[in-house]
Amino acid sequence: MAGFPYRFPGVPAVSASPSRRPHASQVQKGLTLHPRVRNVIAVGSGKGGVGKSTTAVNLAVALARLGARVGLLDADIYGPSVPMMLGLSGRPESPDNKSIEPLRAFGVETMSIGYLIEDETPMIWRGPMATSAMTQFFNDTLWDDLDYLLIDLPPGTGDIQLTLTQKIPLAGAVIVTTPQDIATLDAKKALKMFEKVEVPVLGIVENMAVHTCSNCGQIEHLFGDGGGERMAAQYGVPLLGSLPLDIGIREQGDAGTPITAAAPESPAAQAYLRAAERLVEEVAKRPRASIPILSSLL
Repeated sequence: MAGFPYRFPGVPAVSASPSRRPHASQVQKGLTLHPRVRNVIAVGSGKGGVGKSTTAVNLAVALARLGARVGLLDADIYGPSVPMMLGLSGRPESPDNKSIEPLRAFGVETMSIGYLIEDETPMIWRGPMATSAMTQFFNDTLWDDLDYLLIDLPPGTGDIQLTLTQKIPLAGAVIVTTPQDIATLDAKKALKMFEKVEVPVLGIVENMAVHTCSNCGQIEHLFGDGGGERMAAQYGVPLLGSLPLDIGIREQGDAGTPITAAAPESPAAQAYLRAAERLVEEVAKRPRASIPILSSLL
């Protein structure tokens, strides 16, 4: 694939040699690895409004900055936002009327229902139809030998989320929350959901953790302080990072150029980069998959 992975000025690329690329991780019992993806990671939250999709997009771009081969599946059928945040539009191509070519931006391969519908078209689908569409996207997209495929799950812990985590082979999950108690309360439910389906939680990302006033420089914890850290300690999972409440993150997401691409040296982008580094470390701790996959991934 020409031009992949995307390179950022001043950021050294990680070696893509077989000895340096991540191993394919063990997945849930009864499921087999995707032949073109080494590690599938679900990004979930117990509720909406905590910045899960923004976190998933910026983590994906940050992983690409580290030299990894990365994909992002937008599984939020009812509110797909990945196309807008990556500045992508247009219908994906199908070379054989069965499989689908992903769209690409900033070194990240992507697939979303948002590429197939108009912006204002509501998806009035029941759960089984939505989960069927997502599993089809997962299986039929022509992912190109990925190290990591992030799946941006719909918010909550309902039937769609549960079914997807039972049908898609996952190396682990990342939970996004804000520090406030009402958010961590729901995030704990997401953590318990992953436990029930035997998907290890690789870590917690605490979003909107701190705000620095652009006028006076005062630091404020608008959504509380330390909620994600306390949750991580309570359940014995890593805190991958505490991300700032920064207007640049919102502005760049709306503009279609994530802050990790638009301003890679900014404090906000660096926070995502550190979280991505810790995520890579946690995936490296996972047991290797015992099921053979295509030789190109070995």
